Amino acid sequence: MKDLLEPFLYPHNLLLYALLLACICYRKKGLWLIFVCYYLVGNTYLANQARLWYQQGIAAPKQAASLYVVLGCGGSAKHLPACAAARIQQLKQEFTPGQLPAVILTTRYCQPYLDYLQQQLPQVVADCFDAGDNTYQEFANLVPRLAQQRQIRFITSDFHSWRVSRLINEYQLDASIGAASTQTLRPVNCSLNCFFTVNLSNLDFYSKLIAEFSSYAVYKLGGRKLTGA
Repeated sequence: MKDLLEPFLYPHNLLLYALLLACICYRKKGLWLIFVCYYLVGNTYLANQARLWYQQGIAAPKQAASLYVVLGCGGSAKHLPACAAARIQQLKQEFTPGQLPAVILTTRYCQPYLDYLQQQLPQVVADCFDAGDNTYQEFANLVPRLAQQRQIRFITSDFHSWRVSRLINEYQLDASIGAASTQTLRPVNCSLNCFFTVNLSNLDFYSKLIAEFSSYAVYKLGGRKLTGA
């Protein structure tokens, strides 16, 4: 009962009910528009459907590869970010016993990546280099190395996979994607109360989704001038 009733008292849900009350009292179309938008964006059932749709669009079954490319995701000379650790963990899951394919890491800060890779896969010797400041630069610098390669497997984060899939098609690479799971795309628990409440974690999901599509749109419209690729 506690789990069922407690969400109704969260501040963002109190705001939802306050908006509904204002709509009923003042009967303004603008208020109803704000209420509907706030509800739709925050509704967990709808957000979970969007998560499922996005995952189905990027899902690729685990498959053997002759070369794995782990795309970098920032960090520093001494610090490995959580997203990079998750990608290396995903790389570890992709390997089959006795398999020793080539591995490329694309990051400005190689040492933390290589150190963690050696902890997880001590038998693997990886090539690491700075391929650029963004995904588009990374692909532009990787393509000369990958042009003759077959069975490439890109390792990235799940919410980043759509953009990577578009670039794979653009450069006509024989490649697939291994996506490291993140909190962003994991379904949020949805019981009966999720139809009458909003969840702020859904806003993070939509913001990253919009950022993913917007970034690729900017790349297609502006190309090298805007992205440096």
